[in-house]
Amino acid sequence: MESVRQLASEKAAVIFTKSSCCICHSVKTLFYELGASPAIHELDRYTNGRDMEWALRNLGCNPALPAVFIGGKYVGSSKDIISYHVDGSLKQMLKDAKAIWF
Repeated sequence: MESVRQLASEKAAVIFTKSSCCICHSVKTLFYELGASPAIHELDRYTNGRDMEWALRNLGCNPALPAVFIGGKYVGSSKDIISYHVDGSLKQMLKDAKAIWF
């Protein structure tokens, strides 16, 4: 679980995904369109990816993927991120964490 926490804090925005997940792709695309350059961790490409997915669940990420961290703090999964985007708070979260500057 410590490796997941460490990875979640490595950049202002971090997304844990699976390479074959279309919802994960949509969340990544949204971040890129907002001007963020998040750290992306595709768990199916890690040898310990399944353990990392369970560690995310133990941190409260449900569903486990995509798991989005902004400023080192878990902010939610795809449903939460879309809601934050619609109400305008996602962009402010990214600004506050210095993931974007405009």
